[in-house]
Amino acid sequence: MAKGWTLCAFFMVFLVLAPHCEAFYLPELPFSYYSLPYCHPRDGIKKSAENLGELLMGDQIDNSPYRFRVNTNESLHLCTTSPLDEGDVKLLKQRSRDLYQVNMILDNLPVRRFTEQNGVIIQWTGYPVGYTVEGSSEVYIINHLKFKVLVHRYEGGKFKVVGTGEGMEVISETGTDGKSGYEIVGFEVVPCSVKRDTKSMSKLKMYEKVDLINCPVEIEKSQLIREKEQITFTYDVEFVNSDIRWPSRWDAYLKMEGAKIHWFSIMNSLMVILFLAGIVFVIFLRTVRRDLTRYEELDKEAQAQMNEELSGWKLVVGDVFREPTSSKLLCIMIGDGVQILGMAIVTIFFATFGFMSPASRGMLLTGMIFLYMLLGIVAGYAAVRLWRTLKGTSEGWRSVSWSTACFFPGIVFIVLTVLNFMLWSRNSTGALPISLFFTLLSLWFCISVPLTLLGGFFGTRAEPIEFPVRTNQIPREIPRKNYSWLLVLGAGTLPFGTLFIELFFILSSIWLGRFYYVFGFLLLVLLLLVVVCAEVKTVATDGYDVVQLEYHGIHDDKLTRPELGHLGKAVVPPLGHVQESWIHPCSSPSRSRGFVASPPFSYCGILQGMLPFSIFTL
Repeated sequence: MAKGWTLCAFFMVFLVLAPHCEAFYLPELPFSYYSLPYCHPRDGIKKSAENLGELLMGDQIDNSPYRFRVNTNESLHLCTTSPLDEGDVKLLKQRSRDLYQVNMILDNLPVRRFTEQNGVIIQWTGYPVGYTVEGSSEVYIINHLKFKVLVHRYEGGKFKVVGTGEGMEVISETGTDGKSGYEIVGFEVVPCSVKRDTKSMSKLKMYEKVDLINCPVEIEKSQLIREKEQITFTYDVEFVNSDIRWPSRWDAYLKMEGAKIHWFSIMNSLMVILFLAGIVFVIFLRTVRRDLTRYEELDKEAQAQMNEELSGWKLVVGDVFREPTSSKLLCIMIGDGVQILGMAIVTIFFATFGFMSPASRGMLLTGMIFLYMLLGIVAGYAAVRLWRTLKGTSEGWRSVSWSTACFFPGIVFIVLTVLNFMLWSRNSTGALPISLFFTLLSLWFCISVPLTLLGGFFGTRAEPIEFPVRTNQIPREIPRKNYSWLLVLGAGTLPFGTLFIELFFILSSIWLGRFYYVFGFLLLVLLLLVVVCAEVKTVATDGYDVVQLEYHGIHDDKLTRPELGHLGKAVVPPLGHVQESWIHPCSSPSRSRGFVASPPFSYCGILQGMLPFSIFTL
């Protein structure tokens, strides 16, 4: 009891002191583009309709003041701001030093920029809010953008132009069937900072022409972020004909280098699997089979005499399938694990064949949620059938089914609620709206819970699992044992080594604002991970526990489980306006002071928490 109060007190002190610790950083809090002193559209800010996945990821998409006219190259003035006050200066400098990026999309294509580092061209999505110069404390704002729009001309008769979003009404009224036109197949930007004469610029109206600027600009001619300073925002637009066709326009975003690295990782995992399989084969072939054959050849008198000399696993052969402690929790975790593992495999399988393309923003997360809910029937069936097997009766199956439907989703819901209050306190766009909470609760109550109960009902009708041996009436006493920490580390190292490379690419894509689209490799790695965890569980934990006469350890290992060991738009919008997305920090130094996490960071933790449930089923 005292230990529990001590841990609780330590946790409360941590929550109180963490926000005031200057060395404590958690990355990537998204904010609205218009939270900074930028130019606003003439007709006001309009939010785009977003799907479930986009809302959960905090991707708030607003219209922008940037206007493009097809095949019209021009250099235009947007606006000149009022003199910056102390709050504006502080906010701009903080976002610039934290490497926040502005994301923009045109015709559903994210804007790209290119930088050169050590002779290597690196592609980024978005552009920075501002930048600093090494050896100087001054901060410069990005106030001029040079856009390059790649277009491909198509001939009439073979295509039908379809409008999406705000462009749907415009396209339907013009009737462009059978006419030739242009497809947008690329969107690039070169950002720079330019110091302009604010007195003359403030007299210009929005979209009036200005002189063309060549980027980059000398540091002496760049725009500083200073109090009472006015900032002029301008941009250039250049349309370039391209041979890239519409179906291939996303190739530049989805291209990922390092295929050899992926294959090397997979081959390394296969070697680990073969090594572990060899160990399992040797153990069962040379030990278990030999002992069983010898035991069957003896008569009853000799068997009785031999029983007195039994040791190791043979002493607990009649106890390994005994009902474990907390059997209800075991059934619930098995059911949730089957549901999560099935969701992961099915989602990655469909993504491998292109059904969840990054071009459809939020589709991956939306698909995961709906697949998880539909697989509730499998979770209920697995949990109740195991419950019936352990108890010998179906009594209490409703409680097991209900708990299976609520256990893991309840944990996730509590985590999201707590984090959401923190995001609200920071005015982040990552905070989920209240309506989305009611939507998720409705989906859970109307789809997931009924399907889980239905699966539990089917589980009561299924035959219980038959064990290969009979369970002794009197349980054997379990000797006291000490865990080997070397075994704990080893049980987690092998599974982590299997997914390390893919985990590196996935996290790099998340934190660096890139796309991950090698789901074929991810599917192979997931299947290999399942096999490795099963083999590690068999060799390092089950075998060890049985030899130590810990027959309950097969069900409720806590430290040596392998899964715990390694946890540690189709047409340009009307009038050709660019849609502005959100701003978020990019690159490794990106950070946010305080005890709060962004949606991607939170979902990484939740997905990582899914792993013990899924692999627990093995």
